[in-house]
Formats: sequence, structure tokens, C-alpha cells
Amino acid sequence: QVQLVESGGGLVQAGGSLRLSCAASGRAFNYYAMGWFRQAPGKEREFVAAISWSGMITDYAASVKGRFTISRDTAKNTVYLQMTSLKPEDTAVYYCAARRGDGVYYIANDYNYWGQGTQVTVAS
Repeated sequence: QVQLVESGGGLVQAGGSLRLSCAASGRAFNYYAMGWFRQAPGKEREFVAAISWSGMITDYAASVKGRFTISRDTAKNTVYLQMTSLKPEDTAVYYCAARRGDGVYYIANDYNYWGQGTQVTVAS
């Protein structure tokens, strides 16, 4: 079992930065692939970024590539999403997700564990 807790959301001006954290509990965190998704009001949950269990493979949605960076600190059982050059369209609830296995995964249904989400609001 893995429990995930996100933090770091908030209100920021367009062009600003935020760093989201996702703290995971569980002894086998090393063997979990991780992902970030987001859901804006009235829209479906969408893929943002993913990282393999080794941290060697990452991938991003086209809309955030070059602006967001996903990373993980195995010693701290934490995954991060560094967000820069934020835009109003990045406003959403951001969710952390986990699943056992290597590689990167892009579909929400591929993940078994989810956090409660953290709100990110980008003001224009």
C-alpha cells in the first residue's frame, strides 16, 4: 500500500513558479513509477508528467514541456513537480499518482494510488 500527500499549491501570478511535493508512505517506494495529473473545473483529468521508478526516464505533456520538471528523491520518499513560467491555463487541482513497475505511464487508469490533490491558481 502507498499513501500519497501533495503539498505546495497556492496562488501565483502568471509567469511565476511553484514547486509541488508528493510525499509517499510505504517501504517499496523505490519500485513505484510516479505521475502528476491535473483537473481544471469542468474538464477531465489530464496527464502532466511522469517519472520511472529509477528516475532515469521522464516525460511531459506537450503543454508543459520546457516549463515543468518532475523529479524524485528516493531517500525522502518524495516526488516533486517544479513549475515555472506559469500560465492561467495551468490553473487546476494537481494530483500525484503511483503504480508499481518501471517505465512512465500516461493514462490515469494505469495508476493504483492517488493523493488528495493540491490547488494551483495562476492569476493573469
